[in-house]
Amino acid sequence: MSPRPLPSPSSLLPALRTHVWFGSCPEHMQLALTERARLVTVKAGEMLFARGEHHDGLYCVVAGALKVGSTDPRDGSLRLTLYLEPYHWFGEIALIDRQPRSQHALADVDSTVLVVPRVQIEPWLDAHPECWRDIARLACGKVRLMLTAMEDAATLPLQQVLARRLLFFATGFGQSTQNEPRRRLRLPQEYLASMLGVSRQTVNKALRTLAREGVLALHYAEIEIIDLPALVQRAGQVDPGLAGRSLPTSATA
Repeated sequence: MSPRPLPSPSSLLPALRTHVWFGSCPEHMQLALTERARLVTVKAGEMLFARGEHHDGLYCVVAGALKVGSTDPRDGSLRLTLYLEPYHWFGEIALIDRQPRSQHALADVDSTVLVVPRVQIEPWLDAHPECWRDIARLACGKVRLMLTAMEDAATLPLQQVLARRLLFFATGFGQSTQNEPRRRLRLPQEYLASMLGVSRQTVNKALRTLAREGVLALHYAEIEIIDLPALVQRAGQVDPGLAGRSLPTSATA
């Protein structure tokens, strides 16, 4: 059986607009990005780009999931920083500063990625300089996330950090336009452990406590949110820019 042909980038506009950042960009910028884009497939375990490579564009996951992180010099494993699912955009920092890639990006499962080559989009942005601010907004969202993660890790107990991270995933880090957070998260425990900088056993213990309390249900490579208000309560106040609009207002600072 021949592989199913990839859709045209422009046909993905309605789906891409479910991401708050892309949907809030001016329409002519949305069109410029999709008109200059191409779709590429990345097999599970295959590298999209490696740390140190020359920057070559802006990306968006449209199917599957990508792991972003750096290599642990002790054992060569990937120290996970981000787990990107549809329709998350990335690659904007290297587009802005023209520096080499700072991390690896590889497919967790067979994935499809929208690629907007730098040589195509940079001249357009230079001709529409007001839209560089939109690229900067995308980068600022990543900075906000990293600073929040650092502060959480330094000041909060693990179970609260875990609850907050699960809420961020459920709302697409505040970038999903959906009315309700996702209740089933494809998020293996070892990925959570890597992102939180603790052992898998430590994460498993914290998750099982939440499961016993009826907040979560644990499945193979998945976490199901059973009691969203209870998870929100355990997370405490969170930045509305990361939690999204679909959480109760009491959860946002």
